[in-house]
Amino acid sequence: MKRNDRLLLLLLAAVVFLCGCTAESAVVSQPYRVTFVAKSTETEFWRSAFAGANAAASEYNMELTVVGPETEEDFQAQNAFIAEAVADGADAIVFSAISYTGNAEAIDAAAAAGLRIVVIDSDVDSQGVDVRIGTDNVQAGRMTGTAVLDAREGTLCIGIVNFSLNSRNGQEREQGLREVLEAEARVTAIHTVNTVANQQAAQAAAAGLMKEHPEINVLVGLNEPLAVGVGLAVDQMDLSGRVQVVGFDTNVVCIDLMRAGAVSALIAQNPYAMGYLGVEKAWELLEGASFDPAVWLDTATTIVDRENMFTPESQKALFAFS
Repeated sequence: MKRNDRLLLLLLAAVVFLCGCTAESAVVSQPYRVTFVAKSTETEFWRSAFAGANAAASEYNMELTVVGPETEEDFQAQNAFIAEAVADGADAIVFSAISYTGNAEAIDAAAAAGLRIVVIDSDVDSQGVDVRIGTDNVQAGRMTGTAVLDAREGTLCIGIVNFSLNSRNGQEREQGLREVLEAEARVTAIHTVNTVANQQAAQAAAAGLMKEHPEINVLVGLNEPLAVGVGLAVDQMDLSGRVQVVGFDTNVVCIDLMRAGAVSALIAQNPYAMGYLGVEKAWELLEGASFDPAVWLDTATTIVDRENMFTPESQKALFAFS
C-alpha cells in the first residue's frame, strides 16, 4: 500500500472516531424538568417545603421550577401555572391544590399531555395523579381535638377558624377535629368561621368570633397564617390564659406566643419532607416506578405544647429547616 493511501485511511478512521464521539455526546440525557406549583410562596410552611424540594432536585440532578399564587385562594393562577408547565415541556408537576374541584381539569390536562403528577399536602379530584404525599389530615384533625381537650379543664366552648371550603385538607382537618370534640361531654358548643388564609383576615375573624361568642375559651387555627392570626387576636385582646389557642404549623410568631402563654399547642407538620419526597417521587416515576395513588405516603405530624416544647424531638419539629 502506498504511503498516500495509508494516510488517507488514517484520516478516514479519525473522522469515523470523531463522529462516533459526537453522536455519543448528543444522546446524553438532559435533567428531568419538574415544576412545583404550591399554594403560596410566602409562609414558613412553604419555604420549608421548597427547601426540601431543592435538596431533592440537587440530589437527583433535576431542573426545578417553583411557582405559587399571591394568595391561597387563587386556584385560577395555579391552573395557569400548570398550563405553562405543560407548554414549557416539564416532565412532572409537584402540586398542592387550592381547590379540590377547581384545579381538577388543569391537572387532568397535564396528565393527558404525559406529565407525571405528584400531589403533596392538599388533594385534587383527578384520576391523573400518580402519587399522593403529606399529612393524614383527618388524623391530624383528631390530634388537634386531643390538644384542645388537654388545653384546659372544665367545660369547653370551641371556636374554629378555618380556610376555604374548597380546600380538601382544611375540611378534612375540621372533620377529624369535630369527631373528637363532638364525642366529649365537656364540649358545650363549636362555632366555625371560614376566612381567607392570611394573618390579618384570621385575626379579624377570630376577634369577631370571640365578640359574638364571648363564652369561647379555646380557639383553633387550622393552618399556619390562621394560627398566627388567632394567636395574635387572643394576645392583643389581652385574653391569654382565659382563651387557649391550638394552631397548625410552626411559625415563629406562634412559637413566641406559646412561650408567652397565648398558644397552648401546635400541630407540627413536616413540610420539608413533603417537598423532598414530592421531587424524589417525581424522579422515581420518570424512571419507571409506580405507586398506588389511593394510598397517601404519610409524613410525620407531632403535637408540640408548652410542656414538651423544649424536648429534643419538639425542638426538631419546631425549628428544623426553618
